[in-house]
Amino acid sequence: MSRSGADLALLLLGGFRALVDAAIDELARRGHEDVRPVHDFAMRAIAAGADSASALGRHLSVTKQSAARTIAVLQDRGYVTSETDPRDARRKRLQVTPLGFAVMREGEAIFDELRERWQQQIGAAELATLEKHLTALVGARPVRFDTPGWNARDLSEGL
Repeated sequence: MSRSGADLALLLLGGFRALVDAAIDELARRGHEDVRPVHDFAMRAIAAGADSASALGRHLSVTKQSAARTIAVLQDRGYVTSETDPRDARRKRLQVTPLGFAVMREGEAIFDELRERWQQQIGAAELATLEKHLTALVGARPVRFDTPGWNARDLSEGL
């Protein structure tokens, strides 16, 4: 049975969505009901050096206002703090808290568990082949979330 290119794109998106939705559900079961995918993206960007709303907005290709709303949510939930920059007292620097790092590590462990489930469903060889083919098609480098337009959704969605 031959499928269209659009069907392939939807299958790939469906695989991504299935993994992310299952991870979010599992994080909620483990006591983190308030975590959304955008929160993980933002915390990773902050941990990598996006220490202001402007920098986070640039990193995620969203407006400074959207980034500021996400930062406010992350601060309210204890995942991120804002501290005075020791080099410039007028400036605040964002940092991921120990709780934020713990949630990110737990999310990574959940994705490993989900990968194991997929391996049990289709077999180790089949999953390895799928990963090999996807790597050949899209490259070995992970997706960069600072590529303009990678996600047209507003950061405030799901907050």
